[in-house]
Amino acid sequence: MFSFRKNFIGFLFIASQVCSAQVAKYSNEFLTIGVSARALAMGGANIVTSTDVTAGYFNPANLLKIKPKYQLALMHNEYYAGLAKYDYAAFSTRIDSNSVAAVSVIRFGTDNIPNTLNLVDANGNTNYNNISTFAVTNFATLLSYARKIPKLKGFMLGATAKIVRNSLGPFGGSWGFGFDVGASYTYKKWHFAAVGRDITGTFNAYSYNLTASQQQTFALTGNTIPSNSIEVTLPSLILGVSRTFIVWKDKLSLTPEVNFVTTFDGRRNEVVSTRAFSIDPLIGLELCYLRLIYLRAGFNNIQQATNINNVNQWVVTPSIGVGIKYKIFMLDYALTNFGGGDGAIGSYSNIFSLRIDINNLHFAKPKA
Repeated sequence: MFSFRKNFIGFLFIASQVCSAQVAKYSNEFLTIGVSARALAMGGANIVTSTDVTAGYFNPANLLKIKPKYQLALMHNEYYAGLAKYDYAAFSTRIDSNSVAAVSVIRFGTDNIPNTLNLVDANGNTNYNNISTFAVTNFATLLSYARKIPKLKGFMLGATAKIVRNSLGPFGGSWGFGFDVGASYTYKKWHFAAVGRDITGTFNAYSYNLTASQQQTFALTGNTIPSNSIEVTLPSLILGVSRTFIVWKDKLSLTPEVNFVTTFDGRRNEVVSTRAFSIDPLIGLELCYLRLIYLRAGFNNIQQATNINNVNQWVVTPSIGVGIKYKIFMLDYALTNFGGGDGAIGSYSNIFSLRIDINNLHFAKPKA
């Protein structure tokens, strides 16, 4: 009886903490940027055609479509004239004929931020030697697993566990966790996919360790003193469809893909916007020649914006790219946001990514 009461009280305590957590509309946004120049060139529409190691990020079910036993992917990108850096690495391995596992690592951060809290001492003297630097980083590890279900013909299922670490330099940070699930289905020549992001809600527990003098500085400068809290990212649903069309024999093919990103955190500036949900379409296109050269284009972020004449108009964010495959190497390039659809001028990004296919790894045997 005592054990039951103790467990029940513990359950009520945890439930009360979850219920009091703050639901953030734009939480862990660095995980929505996207990985691989191929996907970004196609406007982010990739939950169907991500048939390589990047499926651990887009749709874990598609890991089963990887042909090599091992795959490695790398990407580096910079935003805001190099102020923020985005790095991605992933590795996949086939366990057996029915299952594949992958691990992905993402870091998005701004380094060398000046810390001027101690610039002026208690006597009102300015001392530039007291300026230090810190970094604000978002870090995530994705552990993915996919398994084929023999009884479900044409279906593939997968899941990704996410461990998130947000660091605010010496001032605090958070630890978080969440899950994504994905499914893929093929019917004749059509391919369908569905991905549930943050299906259980992704929880981030923030804690801060400001000193008394730092809190006083915050108060004197009119800044809010942060307090420990729990932030929750609500679930979202992505649906996608794609099909490959043969344009010229087996030499030239065309693959369009359309994704519909549905969020449930209130009204957003999207094509479909309601109080209950919003839908953002992503559209991508890939032209393949001899499975060696790839030309890509896409657009996303379709929304209404006010122009200089104070008139609302629909704008989009376009992207283009190219890919070259040579033996076990796949090099992709993407030019994104060059249209300034979000109102920013010169905010385009040049993105490169590399994928390496490894069928077998051979290690030298130690000498006797």
